[in-house]
Amino acid sequence: MAIFNYKAVDPEGRLIQGRLDAINLVDLEMRLKRMEMDLVSGTPVSSWDLFGGSVPRRELINFCFHLEQLNRAGVPILEGLADLRDSLEHPRFREVVASLIESIEGGHTLSQAMADHRQVFSKVFVSLVKAGELTGRLSEVLQSLTESLKWEDEIASHTKKLIMYPAFVGTIVLGATFFLMIYMVPQLKQFVRNMGQELPPQTKALFFVSDLLVNYWYIALLLPVFALALLQFLLRTNPLVRHRFDAFKLRIPVFGPILKKIILSRFANTFALLYASGIPILDSIRTTQEVVGNQVIRKGLEKVEELIGEGQNVTTAFHTIGLFPPLVIRMLRVGENTGSLDTALRNVSYFFNRDVKESVDKIQTLIEPALTLVLGSVLGWIMLAVLGPVYDVISKIKT
Repeated sequence: MAIFNYKAVDPEGRLIQGRLDAINLVDLEMRLKRMEMDLVSGTPVSSWDLFGGSVPRRELINFCFHLEQLNRAGVPILEGLADLRDSLEHPRFREVVASLIESIEGGHTLSQAMADHRQVFSKVFVSLVKAGELTGRLSEVLQSLTESLKWEDEIASHTKKLIMYPAFVGTIVLGATFFLMIYMVPQLKQFVRNMGQELPPQTKALFFVSDLLVNYWYIALLLPVFALALLQFLLRTNPLVRHRFDAFKLRIPVFGPILKKIILSRFANTFALLYASGIPILDSIRTTQEVVGNQVIRKGLEKVEELIGEGQNVTTAFHTIGLFPPLVIRMLRVGENTGSLDTALRNVSYFFNRDVKESVDKIQTLIEPALTLVLGSVLGWIMLAVLGPVYDVISKIKT
C-alpha cells in the first residue's frame, strides 16, 4: 500500500489537501468518497518525502487520552476515531487516523489497523492495544499508554538536556578557539618573530597549530563531517561495529552510566506496562528488546529470555546477566515473591528515573565551569606563548 498526496473537495466546496494510504488512485478515490470528499488529484509520495511523516509524541499522548476518555464513556471506536480525526491539526496524523477508520470499517481490529502504521505506532503500542482488546480492558491500556508516553517525553527531555547543553557550549568553545587560531594568532605571529628572539616551545607549538588551521581549515571542517557520515554508515551496515560502539557508549566516563540508567528505566517501564496488560513474561521481554536501542543491553535481555525459557525465575535471570545493581535485584525478588512484579518493575523505573534526574542536574552544574576552564586554558596558552617572548625582550632591555 502506497501513500498519496491528494487534493479533494469536501461537501461544503472547500479544497482539502492531505495524505492518505491507498493501493492506487481508484482506491484513493473510493476512500475519499467514504469520507464524503471528491478527489481532484493524487500523486504518490516519494520515499524521500516520507522522512517528514513522523508524528510528534505529544500528538500520540493527546490521541491516547481522548480515545481513552471516549471509550470509557461508551462511545464506539469508529465514532471516537472520527471525532479525533476531525479535531486533529497535525496533517500527517489526521490522515493516519482516517486510514485507521478505513481499516476498521473493512473488518480489521484497532490493533490490526495500527500495525499498518509502524512509523507512528510502535510494536509495543500495538501489542498493548491488542492485549486490551482481548481482555476487554482497552480503556485501562490507553490510560497506561498515556502515562507511559508522558514518561517517555520526560525521559527524552532529560536526554536532550544531557546532550544539547554540552554540545552547544562545546561548539562555542571550539568556534572561539578556531577564530583565535585563524585570525588572532597570525596577526601576532609576525610581531613576535620580528623581535629576533629564540621562540620558546609553547610559542612554536602555537604557531604550528595556527599554520595548520590557516592552510588546511577545510580539512578541519570536513574531517569531522566525513568521520560522522562514515560512522553512521558502519553502524547501519556492520553489526559488529554497532555492538562495539554501543558498548563504548556505556563505558564513557560520567555519561555512560547515565545512558545505561535511561535505557534500563525505559526497559523496566515498558516491561511493567506489557506484563500488567496480561502479556506473558517471555513475550513481554521479547517485545522490550526492540525498544532499548542498545545492542549490548539487547543481548543481555535475549539471555534473560533464554534463561527464563529454561525454567529460571525472573530474579535469577536478571541477576545472572549483571545489568541491574543489587538493590534493583532485591526489588525484583520481592515483587516476584509477592506476585506484584509489575509494581516492582515500576519501582525500578522510578529508581533509575530519579537517578537520571539527579545526575543530569549535577552534570549541568559542572559542565559550564569545566568548559569555561577549557576556554580559559586555551586563552592562557595563547597569552603565554605570545607575551612570553615580549616579556623576555623587555627584561633584556632593563638589564
